[in-house]
Amino acid sequence: MDLPTSAPAQAVSHRRLIGKLLVGVAAAFAFGFALVPLYDVLCAATGFNGKTEGGPKGVGGFSLGGFGPGTAEPPSRIDRSRTVTVEFTGTVMPGLPWDMRPLTFNLEIHPGEMQLVKYLVRNTSDRTITGQAIPSVSPGQAAQHFDKIECFCFSQQTLAPGESREMPLSFIVKPEIGKDIRHVTLSYSFFSAISDKTALNTRE
Repeated sequence: MDLPTSAPAQAVSHRRLIGKLLVGVAAAFAFGFALVPLYDVLCAATGFNGKTEGGPKGVGGFSLGGFGPGTAEPPSRIDRSRTVTVEFTGTVMPGLPWDMRPLTFNLEIHPGEMQLVKYLVRNTSDRTITGQAIPSVSPGQAAQHFDKIECFCFSQQTLAPGESREMPLSFIVKPEIGKDIRHVTLSYSFFSAISDKTALNTRE
């Protein structure tokens, strides 16, 4: 005949079970947060979903904005026989009290030319907030030919309450881009770089 389990033993068993459940929940949250950077790395490597592969680069071997050596196209590679229209858009995701807009809405460029445009971003809240911009290029087949030289999306951006900032973007549309592609759209989405829980703890 089995003896009934004592109350202390049951309590220990319950605590162990709860501990395992908490570890599982924490692991699930960590995995969820890890999916975003992993997804961005995959998109950058493959061009999937129009994510560009641009990273910190410079021009002619010199640093641009402290981002290290670069691979800008030399002037001899500029294709002056055709033009491509580049359109710029920007959105702010829910939960981030910022305004964002391009100061240049579109440019007609020759493939291989380096161009500089700026976005204006403003923190409309009464607290300091850090955001991260994620770029996307359409059509998707143009993403691998859109090379960012200097970009505010290379790092997180922190704005003080009410602060406005012009954020530069230097880029090249490579001459290898398909001749059938005459219009490219570069979109930026700004996300909050910290979780809601962290933000609440910061305000307490």
